[in-house]
Amino acid sequence: MKIRRILSISVIISILAVILVGLAGGLAVGTGFVAFLTVLGIVPRLTQLTKTVTKARYYEWAVILGAAAGGWFSLRDHTFHLPPLILAGIGTANGVFNGMLAAALTEVMNVLPILSKRIGVQEKIIYLMMAIVLGKVAGSLFQWLYYVDL
Repeated sequence: MKIRRILSISVIISILAVILVGLAGGLAVGTGFVAFLTVLGIVPRLTQLTKTVTKARYYEWAVILGAAAGGWFSLRDHTFHLPPLILAGIGTANGVFNGMLAAALTEVMNVLPILSKRIGVQEKIIYLMMAIVLGKVAGSLFQWLYYVDL
């Protein structure tokens, strides 16, 4: 009887520890993501490009709700049974988002000018950019053709 009580207390403690670690990890990742978007200045830049500065609050809420929904769906084991054409559109939108995020990071960090200066190809920066683009395309195609079973 006493052993059973000790086991149940240890199970409760281990469950609480997992909850605490999960919440702490989620909070750290979410905070880092929001800080990353803030440093890149994605929302202000997007409002400038679209000339919708008065709607900045909606963009911020869209980012927050999108991150929360993405976190929620990543915790669930749910599959959407959608037609391939809609999945292609979703995949394209995801690729555009990731590409814009990478481009924003590159722009903010001035990666390409520093890289071209370090490796000594300042006058041939177009080749460096094309190598990056073609490498990303080749890697994406390899992943989709080799790992994704449609």
